[in-house]
Amino acid sequence: MPQPQPPSTPPRRLRLSIGAAVVLGLVVLSGAVGIGVLRGQASPVQSLPLAEGGASPVPSGELYVHVLGAVERPGLYVLDLDARLVDAVAAAGGTTDAADLAAVNLARLLEDGEQVVVPVAGGAPGAAGPAPPADGRIDLNTADQAALETLPRIGPALAERIVAWREENGRFQSVDDLLAVPGIGEKLLAGIRDGVRV
Repeated sequence: MPQPQPPSTPPRRLRLSIGAAVVLGLVVLSGAVGIGVLRGQASPVQSLPLAEGGASPVPSGELYVHVLGAVERPGLYVLDLDARLVDAVAAAGGTTDAADLAAVNLARLLEDGEQVVVPVAGGAPGAAGPAPPADGRIDLNTADQAALETLPRIGPALAERIVAWREENGRFQSVDDLLAVPGIGEKLLAGIRDGVRV
């Protein structure tokens, strides 16, 4: 009488092999995602090679933003084209404890070549901010509310509207863009035109 054969083990080995393959696949996938996340993080640009003629072309899909002021790591950062101010601040390591976040619109879209200054709360001595230009004119794209209030007939309300317009619409392309700010007309613009620049 033939002896009964022991139960076959290949199906169990096969199940173990499939399980191990699935676990290995998940580990590899996790590693790939992690590497992608790390590569996607913005990093400061230490030196940019110049193209022929001294120009540094921006690759499509990226923009360069200079982040200054009350941030942990001020510097030049390369971000995605659809980046917002919050992305630039995050790339610079976040804000310091002294930052005045009420003075910036973190949801604003960024533009290539832009300089972002995160002001210090209360304008404390030593606060980082735009330096006054050599010609004494105020730069509409970097001036804070206090600097704008030094202009003739520009009080706190109008200065606040100028800053708000800039945060919502991006940089001023010309001094005439001030006409788009509510409360500024031709006459007021004529009175401050010589004291401002872009």
